[in-house]
Amino acid sequence: MAANPWLLPGRDDAAIGAVRRNRGAVRDAFARLGWVVVEERDLVRLRKSPPPRRRAWQATAPPPQVCSWFFLLVAAAEGMPPRCGIGQLARAARTAAAEAGLPATGDIRERRAIHAAFGLLGERGLVTAIDGDVGDFLDSDDAPVLLAVHHTRLLHVIANPGDLELLEDPARWLDRVEAEEDPARRMRRRLIDDTAVYAGDLDEAEADWLSRRVRGDDGGPLAEQFGLHLERRAEGAAFVVPDDAFRRARDLGDVGFPRPGTVAAAAVLLFGHAADSPLDPGPGPGWRGLHESTIRAVLADAAPDQPGWSADLVLDPAALAEHVTRLLDQVGLARRDDTSSDTVWWFSPMTARWTAQQPPPAKQTPRPAPAAQRHRGLPDELDLFGTDDEPEDPAP
Repeated sequence: MAANPWLLPGRDDAAIGAVRRNRGAVRDAFARLGWVVVEERDLVRLRKSPPPRRRAWQATAPPPQVCSWFFLLVAAAEGMPPRCGIGQLARAARTAAAEAGLPATGDIRERRAIHAAFGLLGERGLVTAIDGDVGDFLDSDDAPVLLAVHHTRLLHVIANPGDLELLEDPARWLDRVEAEEDPARRMRRRLIDDTAVYAGDLDEAEADWLSRRVRGDDGGPLAEQFGLHLERRAEGAAFVVPDDAFRRARDLGDVGFPRPGTVAAAAVLLFGHAADSPLDPGPGPGWRGLHESTIRAVLADAAPDQPGWSADLVLDPAALAEHVTRLLDQVGLARRDDTSSDTVWWFSPMTARWTAQQPPPAKQTPRPAPAAQRHRGLPDELDLFGTDDEPEDPAP
């Protein structure tokens, strides 16, 4: 449920059955994170807290225009009958946009954004096509597509409404809805939701929890509740999914790393260069940096000699570099630093494990590793961060 917080009948029957059979244990595990499991007749929904690291999560989010049309369609769907045409709902959403003072141009870019938003609605079972192809909307508002509107599910779209009095001040509203005063709960959430928790990112209270409680009375039991394995190193900690806990990499999320393809292979190639980089200081212990210009130069030099790489990307190293850094940002393995004239990308200590493995460039098995998704088990000879300096945690 942490990877897929919307469970729907007909699609997720096995997961729904497991949740209902183990209702008490499931609710208790998520309650430790401050999350709530909602059970309806035709929906099981995990209401998670919003992540406080907005930029890290923005990397995997849909484009802003798609997000806007998603919520405009949700607002319009509330007033629709249980069955309606796709054009009827789209026109109602455009009316909602006008009422909110948002532009509605009617051009192909907008139509594509609305089409993508319909896809998000369908993934959550909020509005589903029962006759016709939603893709036909790209050609015409009057496409013969009949939709089913699930009004009960629409009530659960907003998991954290927060203080409605602050809606006129979005920045304050976000600060308030993201606030969590308990450092232990903050750390539990990060271990479940993030690729890894890095010691350099923590405040004093969080660092104390990591030092004293990650193995003992709090972090260890939490890992057991979720069927995970705790990896603790000097640079931080992470929860890892054992290899026998899932059947397919996609079970853990829709963004994996490493994975087949040119972009992931190019990313692994860069890890070795980052490991030898003299740039310092980074965001914390073990981080290694490369200037963006260096990344482009390395890829331009190496790409022509890599068999199986995309010809288009080999001929355009700037585009390849952009794809690579976007992927690493999405999976939490690199961070952008724009404080100098030549942007620096800092590579996580975790990248050392792939440097040591020297994986094949384009044929490796996908291995999930993004924020909000988990790592699969690691070989015995390699630890999560590519180091062997495991700290001794003092007793709580």
